[in-house]
Amino acid sequence: MNTIATRLADVQQRIHDAAIKYGRLDKTIQLLAVSKTRPAENIRAALGAGQHCFGESYLQEAVEKIQQLSDAQVQWHFIGRIQSNKTKVIAEHFDWVHGLCSFKHAQRLNDQRPGNLSPLNVCLQINLSNETSKAGIAPEEATELAHLVHNLPRLRLKGLMTLPAPTETLEQQRQPFQALRELRDKIKTHELPLETLSMGMSGDLEAAIAEGATIIRVGTAIFGPRNYKK
Repeated sequence: MNTIATRLADVQQRIHDAAIKYGRLDKTIQLLAVSKTRPAENIRAALGAGQHCFGESYLQEAVEKIQQLSDAQVQWHFIGRIQSNKTKVIAEHFDWVHGLCSFKHAQRLNDQRPGNLSPLNVCLQINLSNETSKAGIAPEEATELAHLVHNLPRLRLKGLMTLPAPTETLEQQRQPFQALRELRDKIKTHELPLETLSMGMSGDLEAAIAEGATIIRVGTAIFGPRNYKK
């Protein structure tokens, strides 16, 4: 029976197999279950199978699920596009933000992060292919923004994220992930290690692992075909 638990196990096996193939350790690769548009009971099913990190994009829907699952141990990641009028809710409810693209939003998240919570973990989103339809900063802007964000006390800059255009072959898939890894290696310092590379989804997670991904964002392969939000 193709349940959430069995699909989750299949994804974990893919991660394990890719880690072995490319000389990685399983423990260095975190699986983020992308639960946007999925009901809370789907998340509970994944929780029951041992998954505790979930990614959400639609803020109102996410907050409702966070409240419904307040009794569970869940690490919540905001993976949607950040808007200024939503930073307060993001700062109050999430543990991670993957799509930080501006210092303005960084300042707002920092100022609005409640003092009783640990600093908000953030990744800078890099638009490697210069796609106008996607958020993210250009690679040449990353160093300056990284150092500005690093100095904000209520944020903890963890690394970089990218969402590349779909491609067909493994080698084509690896190219943008390699570019993100090389950008990280260029920017990082002893004070700013940037250990996180958030990259790779259901269709290209092997390529991402080959190039050093530390967080894989997987939705469809765990929860099945998505009912797209209107």
